[in-house]
Amino acid sequence: MTKYIFITGGVISSLGKGIASASIGRVLESRGLKVTLMKCDPYINVDPGTMNPYQHGEVYVTGDGAETDLDLGHYERFTNAKITKFNNVTTGQVYNSVISKERQGKYLGSTIQVIPHITNEIKERVKKVAKVSGADVVLVEIGGTVGDIESLPFLEAARQFRLDVGYNNALYIHLTLVPYIKVADEIKTKPTQHSVGTLREIGIQPDILICRTEKPLSDNIKEKISLFCNVRKEAVIEAPDVESIYRIPLVFKNQCLDEIILSHFNLICKYSDLKSWEKNVVNRTLEPKINVKIAVVGKYIGLQDAYKSIYEALIHGGIANDAHIEIKKVDSEDIEKAGAAKFLDDVSGILVPGGFGMRGIEGKIKAINFARTKNIPFLGICLGMQCAVIEFSRNVCGLKNANSTEFSKKTAYPVISLLEEQKNIKDMGGTMRLGSYPCKIKKGTLAFKAYKKQLILERHRHRYEFNNKYRRQLEKNGIIFSGIYKNKDLVEIVELKDHPYFIAGQFHPEFQSKPDKPHPLFRDFIAAAARFQKAKRP
Repeated sequence: MTKYIFITGGVISSLGKGIASASIGRVLESRGLKVTLMKCDPYINVDPGTMNPYQHGEVYVTGDGAETDLDLGHYERFTNAKITKFNNVTTGQVYNSVISKERQGKYLGSTIQVIPHITNEIKERVKKVAKVSGADVVLVEIGGTVGDIESLPFLEAARQFRLDVGYNNALYIHLTLVPYIKVADEIKTKPTQHSVGTLREIGIQPDILICRTEKPLSDNIKEKISLFCNVRKEAVIEAPDVESIYRIPLVFKNQCLDEIILSHFNLICKYSDLKSWEKNVVNRTLEPKINVKIAVVGKYIGLQDAYKSIYEALIHGGIANDAHIEIKKVDSEDIEKAGAAKFLDDVSGILVPGGFGMRGIEGKIKAINFARTKNIPFLGICLGMQCAVIEFSRNVCGLKNANSTEFSKKTAYPVISLLEEQKNIKDMGGTMRLGSYPCKIKKGTLAFKAYKKQLILERHRHRYEFNNKYRRQLEKNGIIFSGIYKNKDLVEIVELKDHPYFIAGQFHPEFQSKPDKPHPLFRDFIAAAARFQKAKRP
């Protein structure tokens, strides 16, 4: 029978439930179990697709085209789980489904209530993930903090789940904060006690506590937490601050978290010491041979989570090249005000990521011009690819003020324009070109050198495309269209001749990068940046 682990958070938000869940998934996978992970988000939005990145952070796109929470990116990076649209559930989705069923008369005249109708809908969605994935263990992360009114239906559904599937088939893990008060030189357990108390009032007794802490927990502290929270001492797991998030599976493994979980489920699995993960991921992250400085020129630099997958994919590219990646975050609006040289003269690679809207666009274009003219390795992603086309059209092809119709509807040279199928769409949510699409790569190009095959699948999230009316003109001036979506003859990858490394894709390669399997474009981008750095500063 499928086993279920529910992971909740307390005291404060941003403790790292997503990374903790993904790390547990990695540890259980190493024991031979097939796992999948699911995120329950309490917000009323149907999905995060229409949210400002400053509100929510990155929108992670699955292969089947779902716009989801960024934690699903952690799930795919740490494990082999194939994440789909079913793996992210929001309050908006749940209520929308229940109301639709009520309108169709599927509840036989019942009065629709949070219990049982909303909670049943949540439970059915958890069970559907188990069925679709065929996983041995389903990890369900419940967003928000215990005590939030928005998350109560999800917590109630989690409480009921053990009644439905049996004690030994459901497990509750609570992630909490054990703060250190520097002035008093004391570690305080009271916030954890209150958090667990709130959870118990809801009807959930956690089986395992994961305690975020900046100081090691003594045996006395663990005994105190165990006593007041009614959790076995060995199930009080320390989660210290670490140099790399990829160490966390080892931290959990060293405290026998996997054995505690398997014991609860009455499972006997093969032994694993995670040596391969430690050698190929952790050690290469923490013991690099070189340092490479990369600029990320974006519009949402002020929020760490806005480009989460990109930052991680850069680290993965560093792992592949035994390099520590020093990420320089550059606001494209600052480049508009002070010029590119002030911010980019000391870097060995420039990455321009995706985004929407006019703000900061000219700064991105100036950054790309700096990379092109100074022969600095460049990688453009989605909007970054579109800006690269605009820059080249203006400054090489002589198409004065060339632009995207997203930013200038009356531009004389619309080198980027709205997709044909987007022209009659009015709803903003879930209507972009989303999910995996095939791309055929031209032999003898940078793209082919990276992928080493002609047919690839990459994930998309955009409304605008390169305008094929300008393809021949740009080709004459030196752009190579090295990747094409053949079904609709759409440009997917552009690159430049006579440049150390200049490549951009309409898709989001960062969504498929893993620490033990870096994405080819990021791997080669970092390799090129390392070569540039060595030549510049031998």
